[in-house]
Amino acid sequence: MKNPYENALNGLNIIDPVKSFFDWCKERESIRIKRENGEKPPWTSDPIFQQGRFLNTFREDDKGSKAVLRFCDPVKSSLKKLIHALFFARWCNQHTTLNLLTPSNLNNPSHLKDILLNKMKQPWSSEAYPVVPLVWDGVEYDRLDACTDLFPKIIDFLINRILSSNRNVVSATNLINQTFQMTNDFPIFMTVIDISWFRPDIISPNSSVPTGIGAKPYLDRLQTHLDLENHHATIEKMISLQGEYWPSIRRQLTPVDIEYISCENRKYFSYINGTKLFEGKNLFIINE
Repeated sequence: MKNPYENALNGLNIIDPVKSFFDWCKERESIRIKRENGEKPPWTSDPIFQQGRFLNTFREDDKGSKAVLRFCDPVKSSLKKLIHALFFARWCNQHTTLNLLTPSNLNNPSHLKDILLNKMKQPWSSEAYPVVPLVWDGVEYDRLDACTDLFPKIIDFLINRILSSNRNVVSATNLINQTFQMTNDFPIFMTVIDISWFRPDIISPNSSVPTGIGAKPYLDRLQTHLDLENHHATIEKMISLQGEYWPSIRRQLTPVDIEYISCENRKYFSYINGTKLFEGKNLFIINE
């Protein structure tokens, strides 16, 4: 598959991509704190941050992740209920929907489907990332049927594959997708990495992660700058450097943090490079 972001940073000179990475982190976190403290905008003098939409430095601060955490927390003590809740949550991935549901709504598939289609603000699911059909026992399930009808029936399968992964998010994702045959396994990956929030004994938060297409251009810059052999080594080096570049950081960054912040840095420098424009869903609106 051709990467639409492959050339996003071509021709742009980023003098020190490591420093720029942590500068982005600190400025984005400063914006979040000022906004949550009720300060009046703009919360930054940076014109890129003023105009563009970005995720937060720590993914647990984003609306979608907050909704997933709230939705799944009541069932965190039951592995079966937790896995069911997480797979539904990441197939839905719409904070407005999740905030109106509880895991008990998952127990009746036909009623849940009626709620999603007829009692929720539409669309009931988010298009933040693609959720393509999956295959189970020779039958193809679309997004709605998978997260309402199928998941309750296959929890034991999902748990078995996850427990067979040796706490590795990539292994768990691959083991599940050998059966699901999804052309884009990102929803599986997101679900599995979220397990580490609740059960780090089952999926390690320090597990290596694959490079997404959006993160690749910036991780390439970091890898070249640090003179390392691959993205995994680059991510580990970035984690080791956080104490030097951001000693007051509130928690240890993990591989998934470095990967997705690299994607956000690619967005930031794409605006500077003119390969991304302040328009449509990219444009930040203060009252959103």
